[in-house]
This record gives sequence, structure tokens and C-alpha cells, in this order.
Amino acid sequence: MTRPTYQRQNFPDRIVLEPSMPADSCIIWLHGLGASGDDFVPLLPHLLQALNTAQPPVLRAVYPHAAQQPVTINGGMVMPSWYDLLATSPRRQIDDQQLSDSVRRTHTLIDQQIAAGIDSRRILLAGFSQGGAVAYEAAFSYPQPLAGLMALSTYIARPLQINAANQHLPVLIAHGDYDGVVSPELGEEASRLLAQSGINTENHRYPMAHEVCLQEIEGCGRFSGRCFNAAV
Repeated sequence: MTRPTYQRQNFPDRIVLEPSMPADSCIIWLHGLGASGDDFVPLLPHLLQALNTAQPPVLRAVYPHAAQQPVTINGGMVMPSWYDLLATSPRRQIDDQQLSDSVRRTHTLIDQQIAAGIDSRRILLAGFSQGGAVAYEAAFSYPQPLAGLMALSTYIARPLQINAANQHLPVLIAHGDYDGVVSPELGEEASRLLAQSGINTENHRYPMAHEVCLQEIEGCGRFSGRCFNAAV
């Protein structure tokens, strides 16, 4: 089967890897604090290679950039941030309004993909660290069923409002054993909180710090393949 090639499209607020064939699926990937959408662009070939689907998806990949804004825990330094972090110990204290704004922005990105002809059940959300906290809220509050959520080295920032459309959303939680930025226990806490709402998660730990590794991305590819298979 012919597989698409990809063209990088740069926009002020995001990067899009556009397939040469009409897209029927999409992944929206949110980066971490102080990073940019560029962080995860090089990993798409590894994710695609690990897909094991009955019918290979024609995947569009969207990598939004967080807004540049001051971050309190970093001395007020301006950097890409989905929301301000006021404190991280003993619990993360956040700017609730900024988190809500980022969730709405993510919903708009999903809406745009649906308007472009992609079924909501073939749209995956992924997020790393602070981007993962946004992805948790955006996925579970979205009013149409999504394909799945990949939460990498991240946490649930505040109680989730779970829309019935995504009550059975497939969730992959992955974390590094040696993560000194977002404790692995926060990933385990997220899994417990979701279980209390009747949501099962697939959990993986890797021998790494606050980062991603090839083994993890290949696992994301296999998870994505199962989500797309379920949406056929």
C-alpha cells in the first residue's frame, strides 16, 4: 500500500505535518513548559513505524506552540507556557484561567480537524508534562468521542470534568522512573483518579528522567494503532 510523504507547514501558533494523501486521522501533540511544537516533530516516523493497524491511517500531525508568558516558579521569566505555575511543592498551584484558556484552544484545534473532514473518533491527543495536563482536561471535557489520550510524564492539575462522550476514552500513561521534575507518583495518582471514575488506563514506566525515549514512542505508536483499529 502506498504510504504518504509529509510536508512541514509552519504557522505562527503551530506546526503541521501534512500528508501527501487526504488525511483520515489526526494526532494533536502538546509540548512541555519552555519548549515548542518542534520538540516532537522528529518522532513522528518512529510512531508511524510502530503502528499495527488493519488499515494504515493517513495521519495529520499537529504540534501547537504554547503562548509566551511569565512563569512564576521560574522567577517570572517569559517562556512558552500553557499556564502559569505558581508553586510546585507540596502540590502544584496553577493559574486556573490560563489552563482553561489552553483547554479551549485545544478544543478549537479538534474542531478544526472535524471541520476538515476527520471523524472525532480518529483524533488522538497527546501531551508531555505541562502539555499533558492540558491534554487530560481537553480530552475528557470534549463533547464528542475521541480516539484516545497519551499522557507522558505528566499529571492531572485539577479535578476533571468528564463528558459522557469520553467516559470510555482509551488512555496511555507513561513516565520515567527517574523523573525529578514531575514525580512518577503523580502519574500513578492520575491513574488512580481515573480509575475512581471507571476509566481504565494503560501504564508504562521507563528507565529515564523527564524526557521521552524511543521505546516509549514505539509504545505510543502501538497504542495509537489500537485506537485507530477500534475506530474503523
